[in-house]
Amino acid sequence: MIVLSCPQMQPLAAAMAAAGGRFSPGEVAWGSFPDGYPRLKIIDSGALRGRDVVFLASFDTPGEIFRQLSVLYEIPRYAVRTFKVVLPYYPTGTMERVEEEGQIATAASLARMLSLIPMTMSGPAQILVYDIHALQERFYFSDQVIPRLETAVPLLRARLAALPEAAVAFPDEGAVKRFGRMLSDHPQIVCRKVRKDGGREVKVEEGDPAGRHVVILDDLVQSGGTLLSCAAALRRAGAEAISVFVSHGVFPGESWRAFESAGIHRFWLTDSCPATAAAVSGREPFEVLSLAPLILEAVSR
Repeated sequence: MIVLSCPQMQPLAAAMAAAGGRFSPGEVAWGSFPDGYPRLKIIDSGALRGRDVVFLASFDTPGEIFRQLSVLYEIPRYAVRTFKVVLPYYPTGTMERVEEEGQIATAASLARMLSLIPMTMSGPAQILVYDIHALQERFYFSDQVIPRLETAVPLLRARLAALPEAAVAFPDEGAVKRFGRMLSDHPQIVCRKVRKDGGREVKVEEGDPAGRHVVILDDLVQSGGTLLSCAAALRRAGAEAISVFVSHGVFPGESWRAFESAGIHRFWLTDSCPATAAAVSGREPFEVLSLAPLILEAVSR
C-alpha cells in the first residue's frame, strides 16, 4: 500500500510507513508558480498502477482545498487498484444545515467536491473522516465515493483505562447523542446551557461529578468557551479534577492559550489539525495523541 500526503500530514505519513511493514511512502512535489498557483507533480506516478493508495489530506486553509483536490482527482487516473482518502478533520462540518434563506451549507459544498474523485479499477474511492461534526453529513456525498465515518474515541479509552474512577462529561445534548453509547461502561455526566439573567449558563443536569476526576468529551474545540463553562459547572458541582478530550483542536487565533491557566489537569487532542498540534506540543496541560494507529487499522480494512 502506497501512502501519499500533503506537506502538513507528512509526519503522520512517516509514522504510518514506519509502523506498518506493508506501507511504503510515495511522494508529491508541492511547488508553486510565480503567481502563487500550484505546481504539482506525483513523483514516480507509474508506480501507482495496480496498487492500493492512501492519501492523507488536511484542508486546514481554503487554499489547500484546491491544490489537494487537484492531486486527489489525478491519482485514480493512474489505474490504482483502490484509493482511500483520509481527511481526519472535516473543516466545514459546523456549517451543515441552513436555518434561513440565503445561507449556504458549505459542508455539502465540500462533499460535492470530494464526490468528483474518479473511480478506481475496483470501484469508488473511500473518504475516511474522524468524528465528523454532524453524522448526517455522510448523506451529502454522492454515490461515486464511499464516506467512512471513523472515531478517535479508542484513544480516549486508552487514557480512561489509567483513570478507573473517572466519569465522562458531555458539554451538550449533541455530544451525548454522539458519544454516549460508545462509553456506556463509564459513569456519565450531562451538562446543558440554560438561560440566566438574559444570558446563558452551563449547568450539570444529569450525573454527579462530586469527588470524581471528570473528563469532558467533545468532537472539536474552537474558542473553547463551551468547554471552559462546562469545566466551571463541574467544579461548582464538586469535581475533584477535570480533563478534556477533543478529536479536533481547531483553536483559531491561538485560543488554546485560554486553557494554559484554566486549571485543566490534562487536555488531550489528536494530530488531526497539524498546525495546532505543533503549536501546543510540549505545553501544559496539552497532550497530542497520534491518529496513526487508528488510521493504520482503518485503511487496512
